Amino acid sequence: MSQLENETFICFDIESTGLDVKKDRIVEIAVRKFTFSQTKGSFESLINPTIPIPAETTAIHHITDEMVQGQPSIETVLPEILTLIGTHTLVGHGITFDINILLEEAKRHAIPCKIGNNPFIDTLRLARLYGESPTNSLEKLRQHFNIPPEGAHRAMNDVVVNIEVFKHLTKKFKRTKDILERLKKPILLKAMPLGKHKGRPFRDIPVEYLRWAVRQDFDQDLIFSLKSELKKRGSGKMFLQSSNPFANL
Repeated sequence: MSQLENETFICFDIESTGLDVKKDRIVEIAVRKFTFSQTKGSFESLINPTIPIPAETTAIHHITDEMVQGQPSIETVLPEILTLIGTHTLVGHGITFDINILLEEAKRHAIPCKIGNNPFIDTLRLARLYGESPTNSLEKLRQHFNIPPEGAHRAMNDVVVNIEVFKHLTKKFKRTKDILERLKKPILLKAMPLGKHKGRPFRDIPVEYLRWAVRQDFDQDLIFSLKSELKKRGSGKMFLQSSNPFANL
């Protein structure tokens, strides 16, 4: 058994009113403390965000204003959640959003919170590194690894699936330290993960779009991949010019 299999991790998932960590609020949170062989604790609750849930967001997670009426506010449950999390390594799919919205809620309610110091592993980036699933959404990874479905897109369902995906994605690693070291470096993507060229290999994307995209506020893996493709195009152009004496005529 590897050291990784003996370690305790925290997987958590948050459903919210939207994607702006400053303005939006948590409507559901699920946390599970686990090792590769057992669950060591969990917390799950709907949360009253005290603001309306937009219809387009409800369409994704199916949590309505009526469902959160009478549910606890985040400040009443956050101390218990933070005690469960402790200083363990955090695991989640696109987890920086979940960490940041939790930090904002703690700051808003003046609750001491140090999870920003916890090491974390983003299974979205691990999936990019793995590189064998057609797409890296949690649902597609669940299908790829033949993990049984857990039902609707809700926080604890996603946590249960995410833990199983995490186990598959870490098979080549023996220590948490090795995963964290690898994820410090950017990962070269095979295809554009978003936008109008979503799913297309970078080599097939017009250079003008690449030049526009590389100036956007995308994550480090996408920026690295865009720059790598632009560098290739530049090298190719220079090679053609140097090998063709009539290139400038």
